[in-house]
Amino acid sequence: MTRLYVAAGGGGDSLAAAIIHTATSTEPAHIATLAWDRLLIDPLPGPRSPSDFTGLRRLGEHVTTITSDTRPIPPAGSTLPRLAAEIDATLVLLDPTGGATGLRTQLRELASSLAAPRAEIIDVGGDALAHGDEPGLRSPLADALALSACQDIGIPVDVLIAGPGLDGEIPEDQVLARAGDRIATRLHRADAERHAHVFDWHPSEATALLAAAARGARGTAEIRDGGLPVALTEHSSDVHRLALTRALAINTPAQALRHTTSLHQAEETMRTLCGFSEIDYERAKATRTPPAGPTAITKDIDDEARAYERDAAARGIDFLTFRRLAEVLNLSATMTGHLRAHLIATRPAHHLPPIWATRPIR
Repeated sequence: MTRLYVAAGGGGDSLAAAIIHTATSTEPAHIATLAWDRLLIDPLPGPRSPSDFTGLRRLGEHVTTITSDTRPIPPAGSTLPRLAAEIDATLVLLDPTGGATGLRTQLRELASSLAAPRAEIIDVGGDALAHGDEPGLRSPLADALALSACQDIGIPVDVLIAGPGLDGEIPEDQVLARAGDRIATRLHRADAERHAHVFDWHPSEATALLAAAARGARGTAEIRDGGLPVALTEHSSDVHRLALTRALAINTPAQALRHTTSLHQAEETMRTLCGFSEIDYERAKATRTPPAGPTAITKDIDDEARAYERDAAARGIDFLTFRRLAEVLNLSATMTGHLRAHLIATRPAHHLPPIWATRPIR
């Protein structure tokens, strides 16, 4: 029997799906995901399509898989080929260019070819349960598309909300109220440690917080370029289960996207309902020419990191993601990896994998 997961937001949700899978099942798994990484990894706004890759493996007429030999075509970037090499699951590339209708065709074919008895949508944080008018909402499009596309694919579908509130968009208490109290699983230290090596290079923040919470991290973390505070609580390593029909009743944008036949149409729908499309934000950010960055970790960079760490601690911040530090210091993806390695090597007492504590923890 094959487990079928749909990573609602792409990016870190794919890694979360792998973590949840190994924590709950020994069956083989396929994880269907968008190729949508932050601009730190992929300088092109929005999700990638199959035409942006070489080395995809065809699984059916409308379905392709990502392997360790798959490569994005420059200037596109993607974390998925490396992730495919490091997890015990098959990654399936979802192509959103045909809107929810096109995605549904792909998922219906995938479910049929795998003879999967059911599908589970994985969402870290809770955007999949957005009404569309929440003040902190920043990235509802991918999650709404995933929910909408999973209607009528021929098998039952559940939605798994992991780490309520960890993406910093909908507060934990609101996510919990919408998700209900049906706990699918609670992740523990061993579950996080099985994929600890992936976080050495993977930039996901919400999934990193999920892994840290599974290891016992509690307090306030700061994430993203805007410095959003996120609470790590006793609920942060929980994975809630609810039926797709219930999630659709909550997610108004997902209902509206059902008959969309292009990504452009889906964006227009989101602009009407939510007042924005996150791809517009990425388009605007991508036009800003970043200053020439450093190519090595210098004493000045180390001093800046320490100064920001002290400032954050004074503001009541207990943890920083490495991506947050990289944004503050204006570092590239490559330099983010160098910074992470430098900080862990020089001050390991601050490292609670896979995030950074503003005070020594051991």
